[in-house]
Amino acid sequence: MTMQIQGIDIETVMLLVASFTAGLALGAGYFIALWKTVSRLAHTTRPGRLVLISFVTRLAVLLAGLYFVMGGQWMRLAAAMLGFVLMRMILTHYLGPKKTMQAVH
Repeated sequence: MTMQIQGIDIETVMLLVASFTAGLALGAGYFIALWKTVSRLAHTTRPGRLVLISFVTRLAVLLAGLYFVMGGQWMRLAAAMLGFVLMRMILTHYLGPKKTMQAVH
C-alpha cells in the first residue's frame, strides 16, 4: 500500500521529481555543449563541420536521455522538458550577453 497525497501516490511524485531533475541535467549538458561549440567557432578551420557534429551529438544525447527518462509516461516527459526549459532560462541568464550600465548625463 502506498501513501497518497490528494489522489497522487508518493511513488509518482518521486518519479516526476526525478524526471524534472534529469531534465535539468540534460538541459545543462545540452546548452553548455552549445556554448562551448559557439566559443570554438572562431578558432576552427571547419566551422560548418563543427556545428553539424555538435548538433547531431547534442540532439542524440538529448533524445536518448528523454526517451530513457520518459519510460513510456507522458507526465515524466513533461516534467523532464520543464526541467530542460528551466535550465535554458537559467543558463541564458548567467551566460547570456552581459548587460552594461549606461552613464546618465
